[in-house]
Amino acid sequence: MPGATQKSVGESLVLNERDGAVLTLRLNRPERLNALNVELGRALVDGLDRAAADGSAQVIILTGAGRGFCAGGDLAVLRDARSRNAGHELEGLLRAGKKIAMAVRTMPKPVIAAVNGPAAGAGMNLALACDLRIASDQATFGETFARVGLYPDFGGTYFLPKVVGAAKAAELFYTAEMISAAEAERLGIVNRVVPEEKFVEEVKKFAARLAAGPPMAIRAVKQALFGAEREKLEHALDAEIERQVKCFLSADCAEGLDAFFAKREPRFRGS
Repeated sequence: MPGATQKSVGESLVLNERDGAVLTLRLNRPERLNALNVELGRALVDGLDRAAADGSAQVIILTGAGRGFCAGGDLAVLRDARSRNAGHELEGLLRAGKKIAMAVRTMPKPVIAAVNGPAAGAGMNLALACDLRIASDQATFGETFARVGLYPDFGGTYFLPKVVGAAKAAELFYTAEMISAAEAERLGIVNRVVPEEKFVEEVKKFAARLAAGPPMAIRAVKQALFGAEREKLEHALDAEIERQVKCFLSADCAEGLDAFFAKREPRFRGS
């Protein structure tokens, strides 16, 4: 039964955990630091859609299994697709990324990113899409696309400048530098940083506090903060898809991916 198998795979890639009115969606590829492939992207879209429709869930937590939040796109998968010039395969993941960002921003309930470890590339932008971000003191953040000749996606070009300003966003995009949780808090990227040993407990407490609040008022606040941006966000996501596919098919991307796996510095040529 292909349908049953597909559902089972999707459910195993994104775990659903309920604690009263708080629903946790946990990315579940811990052996790959929850790196994104098309299957995981689609499973997260499905999980978010279900969460949005769940009338008993007042707050959603998005986090990762194991020691990582999300390492971004799975570079092994991307390298294989790039070797075959299979831009349509990357586009499938980017389309899922668009749906994820739109689902998080438009669902009528708060979404908290519980960043338990590295959040790189699309993983960082997945966290930025959420209403609030709580980070373990062991978490790190980075817009690492430029390391492999790629363009930011999953809404990064829209979300990051709104948080840190255009100049700092440019620095993070251009340098692909990883920053600490403390630096992310200083820049306003995360709301708070919690010691690793208290992280799970503190996230639960915070989510439960929000879930005990007035749902109508909180949803109205989310609509006021984010509701008017739908058209602009959708436009930015579409532009990201177009530019990312173009960069993906470039010689620089092929060089960047080869250099990453060879553990050497890339030699970019602008083509």
